[in-house]
Amino acid sequence: MKKFVFALVMCVGLNAHAALKIQSWTLDNGARVLFVEANSIPVLDISVEFDAGSRRDPADKVGIASLTNAMLARGVRAADAPQNEPALSEAQISDTLADTAAQRGGGAGNDRAGASLRTLSTAVERDKSVALLARILAHPSFPEELLARDKARTIAAIKEDETKPESIAGKAFWRLLYGSHPYAKHETVESVQSITRDDLVNFHRNHYVANRAVIAMIGNITRADAEAIAKQLTVRLPQGAPLPALPAVPAGQKQEELIAHPASQAHIQIGMPAIERGDPDFFPLTVGNYVLGGGGFVSRLTQEVREKRGLSYSVYSYFSPMAQEGPFQVGLQTQKEQANEALQVVRDTVARFLQEGPTTRELKAAKDNLIGGFPLRIDNNRKILDNMAVIGFYGLPLNYLDTWTEKVAKVTAADIKAAFNRKIAIDRLATVVVGNGKQDAK
Repeated sequence: MKKFVFALVMCVGLNAHAALKIQSWTLDNGARVLFVEANSIPVLDISVEFDAGSRRDPADKVGIASLTNAMLARGVRAADAPQNEPALSEAQISDTLADTAAQRGGGAGNDRAGASLRTLSTAVERDKSVALLARILAHPSFPEELLARDKARTIAAIKEDETKPESIAGKAFWRLLYGSHPYAKHETVESVQSITRDDLVNFHRNHYVANRAVIAMIGNITRADAEAIAKQLTVRLPQGAPLPALPAVPAGQKQEELIAHPASQAHIQIGMPAIERGDPDFFPLTVGNYVLGGGGFVSRLTQEVREKRGLSYSVYSYFSPMAQEGPFQVGLQTQKEQANEALQVVRDTVARFLQEGPTTRELKAAKDNLIGGFPLRIDNNRKILDNMAVIGFYGLPLNYLDTWTEKVAKVTAADIKAAFNRKIAIDRLATVVVGNGKQDAK
């Protein structure tokens, strides 16, 4: 049954978007709701997200956000009157979802965390699975024995990551860019070991709250159904006190960290903090980055680093907009003895792009590709749901998807050059090299 439902959802995406109309409202408890009615198949997709990402981790307990989210469905506690609901174990939660052919998901990122549900929209199955999701969000039991299991798994993954050059480079890169800002934090064996059940209970109580919930729904239900479901999902959640303001993201500065590693190749990352969600430079940066390093084999970085000089199999660049300035990043792997040459080629290519911007031909190719490929970003209900969740959490316009291709089409070469020079300075890029030849030789 699950495979059948998934196949149908994959087929309905474009039809759903053809009549895409995002309705939005705010509940009395402060929860924001976004809803798209899509009646092609009897399926409902839901996500519920909170300001509960890793940026909210206490400095000495990094990993709480991730563990809290992972353990939401490890068990739910009994509910008192009027519900009088029994406690449920992890296995019982899984069995209940299986009985209704529902699928639960979720996760925690830097900014946000939450849970998702895909269920049949027919009343019996929908009501049962939505009621369960409401309990998972509001009344997780955080059983001690399963916390010990999840901590052991997390610690094992951390230790494994400590041997991988790409993981080492990634953590060092974020540390260089963000310094003491929460975006720089990453889990350690010590921080995870220190986390207790009480820590999870407190984090959940403070962050999984009704007035900061963002609910997105798309599927075969009415507006009245959506209103009732949104209330059901949040009625058990408490009201949250205002969260403390986070520190400003530090300005980019030129730094370099060379880390020894026995890997055969050097792993290189270059970048600086650059862009928030909702920044008006987003579309010029998106189009320009396709030319610079986001367009695969047709990008300038690939042409200069791979095609002309054979220094790397692949090289990329991208912008990651976040609640605060997310990074601009260039990444590649190369033979250790070629690391310095590859770095210089990357820096020269970025500098030249800042000075010149794209050519007329590059600009047209980038816009044609981005506009032509846009339907693949929303070709099923799940992708539309993910976009709705972003729109809701970051406060983007409700017509964001409807105007996306129009805004791409309007970007000019001058827009790109100006935006790149506002966000990137070649003399303030941080660099991480894991497996640098000179460093290893010491």
